[in-house]
Amino acid sequence: MSRIFVILNANSGSGHDEALTRQVQGLFVSAGIPAEVCLARGGGEIAAKIADAISKHADVIVAGGGDGTVSTVAAELAGGDIALGILPLGTLNHFAKDLGLPLALDAAVRQIAAGRRTRVDVGEVNGRVFINNSSLGLYPDIVHERDRQRKRIGRGKWLALLWASVTALRKYAFLSVCLSVKGMEHRRRTPFVFIGNNEYRMEGFSMGDRESLTGGSLSLYATQRAGRLRLVQLALRALVGQLKQARDFDVLLGTVIIVESSHHHLRVATDGETSVMKPPLHYRIRPACLTVLGAVSSDRPGP
Repeated sequence: MSRIFVILNANSGSGHDEALTRQVQGLFVSAGIPAEVCLARGGGEIAAKIADAISKHADVIVAGGGDGTVSTVAAELAGGDIALGILPLGTLNHFAKDLGLPLALDAAVRQIAAGRRTRVDVGEVNGRVFINNSSLGLYPDIVHERDRQRKRIGRGKWLALLWASVTALRKYAFLSVCLSVKGMEHRRRTPFVFIGNNEYRMEGFSMGDRESLTGGSLSLYATQRAGRLRLVQLALRALVGQLKQARDFDVLLGTVIIVESSHHHLRVATDGETSVMKPPLHYRIRPACLTVLGAVSSDRPGP
């Protein structure tokens, strides 16, 4: 019988406590499979729980939280034999939605219990794994400022995000970068660079979704010299399905993307977490290297 370890992030979404631990434990018992369920508070505890589960020869590690929690667990499991289960307990849950996983807790447990395994792709930048996307420019600056306001000023998540967005747009710094894709160099001065694990929809009301996580490619999106007004115009074009026709908007696909810059260090966001990296940034797709339980959107069944 599979050894299943469930790690619940106490800080995901609106916050969780021991009551959720008991609820999840009961759902796994009802589904007829034993599972060891624990609550982790913060990234350090999550990392320790993952290491403990691996040392106990886990067959499945379930991430209970948002995309950041799932990404943390996935990064440790990519390329290995341990399967990832997902309990979508965050605010947005992009990865679970793109995989076609149920968002209701009881249904998510039943999917894990069913045991269907699927292999999906992940992205990587300078050795750091991401399941959704990585970005430079405006978005990492917003995330960094949001976290600073939450820690130092004590603002709530959404209020901090609003003020961080206003601050970043007020500064509106540009990056001068050289983007290498499929042997072609693209020199750009841009407010942001977005690189996704597989291709994102960038137009219409499904903007931000992915049809597949098994396409085996990275997607790159960037604007060229776009001011604030032009960004608003691009957003409107996206809603009416004309974004790809915009002359100053790049959409590129490749298995390897190299980002060069004259900056000594760049702030990089990966799945909503920021870090500082030294360019050049080497992005690559790692096809079919992560086994996920319950996914319905892939055509690559697992072993």
